[in-house]
Amino acid sequence: MKNLIITGLPGAGKGTQAERIVDVYGIPHISTGDMFRAAMQNGTELGKQAKSYMDQGELVPDEVTNGIVKERLQEEDTKNGFLLDGFPRTLVQAKALDKIMSELRKNIDAVINIEVNPDVLKARLTGRIICRNCGATYHLTNHPTKVEGVCDRCGSHDLYQREDDKPETVENRIRVNLEQSKPILEFYSEKGLLHTVNGEIGIENVFSEIQSLIG
Repeated sequence: MKNLIITGLPGAGKGTQAERIVDVYGIPHISTGDMFRAAMQNGTELGKQAKSYMDQGELVPDEVTNGIVKERLQEEDTKNGFLLDGFPRTLVQAKALDKIMSELRKNIDAVINIEVNPDVLKARLTGRIICRNCGATYHLTNHPTKVEGVCDRCGSHDLYQREDDKPETVENRIRVNLEQSKPILEFYSEKGLLHTVNGEIGIENVFSEIQSLIG
């Protein structure tokens, strides 16, 4: 059984590696956003509560988030393992997850932290452009469009940079994420579950390292 958590700063390549882990190991990728959407679509009691907060532009409180996580981790597709992404975000949530796992008679097997130098992350994130028409993502230096200003996938000329990817916003996001993740990484390190992978060695090599960790 592979009950995993994946973590990393914005731009570290977490999404790419999560896709590979899910494909190779056949376990569900459970992200907070997906869980909220599913709970709201299914009209569960907790889903309704989450929706009422989100509709008002408020953060969903921990007890609602934790309840949705617990419900999700009891679903049939998690019986051979799962990959948690975006949860826990705080030390309080990490401790709540411990309690949830013991109630479900499960354990977290490994926490994979993809580590990339913040300066490298800034360069990665501030170069990201997106096609407004089809959502394809490019990078000005690492993965440019074949024809400048034209989407490879749909031919649209409407390429833009998200507010999130502008230099001053990126710097702030990285700083906030570093501060938030520190106590969580320490928590799992003390439990002997934390495995840090160098995220600057290329997608294939990063995945090879992850595979050697989780077997």
